[in-house]
Amino acid sequence: MAGRVTAALGSLAFLVLAPGVVAGLVPWLITDWRPLPPADGPGVLRWIGLIPIAVGIVVVLEAFARFAWEGLGTPAPVAPTRTLVVRGFYRFVRNPMYIAVAALIFGQAILLASWGVALYGVVIAAAFDTFVRFYEEPTLRQAHGEAYAAYCRATPRWIPTFGRQAAGSGRSRASR
Repeated sequence: MAGRVTAALGSLAFLVLAPGVVAGLVPWLITDWRPLPPADGPGVLRWIGLIPIAVGIVVVLEAFARFAWEGLGTPAPVAPTRTLVVRGFYRFVRNPMYIAVAALIFGQAILLASWGVALYGVVIAAAFDTFVRFYEEPTLRQAHGEAYAAYCRATPRWIPTFGRQAAGSGRSRASR
């Protein structure tokens, strides 16, 4: 139990520091969270941006909780999970946290009609892809060997595939 509490506290701290800054503080600094005019007429379509924001929040919170309670660790590279997390949203895609954070950013770009936030989202998405391909995946391959390789073969990196199960029993660590 103590391991789960420690993992939960570590995950909470990382949640504030990483997604909180990337998907919260930086978009706020770009926009002050003030939408550009018009706020009515065609601008009403901006409220569609709340959909990816809401979905992103749910996925990020579920994934962080899953890392703490199932994986007994955090999403932070300095305090990784002890086991490969392949359940929850990880059954459908290997990187639900990164997708969710990007959804939060792009949802804000739509809601606030901000090209600056949209461009920032593109930069962040490219940074996520680079980090996953050149650091995270090689690290996980080294740490979990064939279990991670099987998970990679069964589960796509970025485009969720619903209706099929990921490889593994949920006892090794996956990427965010």
